Amino acid sequence: MKSKSRMSRLRAACSCIALLSSLGAGELLAGDIQANVRDKAGKGVANAVVVALPATPTPGTTGGPSATMIVDQINKEFIPYVLPVLVGSSVNFPNRDNIRHHVYSFSPAKTFELPLYTGTPATPVLFDKPGVVILGCNIHDWMIGYIYVSESPYFAKTGADGKAVLTDLPQGEYVVRAWHPRLEGREEATERKLTVARSGATETVWEIGLLPDLRIRRAPIPGQSGYH
Repeated sequence: MKSKSRMSRLRAACSCIALLSSLGAGELLAGDIQANVRDKAGKGVANAVVVALPATPTPGTTGGPSATMIVDQINKEFIPYVLPVLVGSSVNFPNRDNIRHHVYSFSPAKTFELPLYTGTPATPVLFDKPGVVILGCNIHDWMIGYIYVSESPYFAKTGADGKAVLTDLPQGEYVVRAWHPRLEGREEATERKLTVARSGATETVWEIGLLPDLRIRRAPIPGQSGYH
């Protein structure tokens, strides 16, 4: 009996060691991509989406549902201006203003309409196709926003400095590209191949052309100067 007990403990110990080893290996096989998106003048570009697609897709690396995301309507604007999500994600559109909004999109990736409402719609909108979805409000023409629906789980949005970090990418080859609402040319033209090492970070820099910002400027608020 003692011999069997010792054998059971030995098997359990070996199983624990194997589990810890596999976890450690998984951590070692995860690298990062540090992206920097600049305009032609060298200034950082905010609200750019950087996406990395495995050169050889494997099961579980594309698609899949995620938590419900939020695009707020505050002071008659969509917040955030750009929201990247994974395909299969749902997005809710709370109206936090004291007036009604009418949110819609005619984009091929997602056509939907939320007629005049206040508060939070009962049912989130499902984004089940990859692509860019342009948001508008049928009441307030200046309201515009973007949802970038990614087919890859590896993506990030740049901050005010034009930088973004894609984390925990499995070691291997990737096709990486950058998108922006005012990108000059096609997103595919920004594609490049990168090799992500088993640990550490791989850096990449884009210099992109930007089209003029054609968003309609809102009328001045009484008592304040200029447009906002």
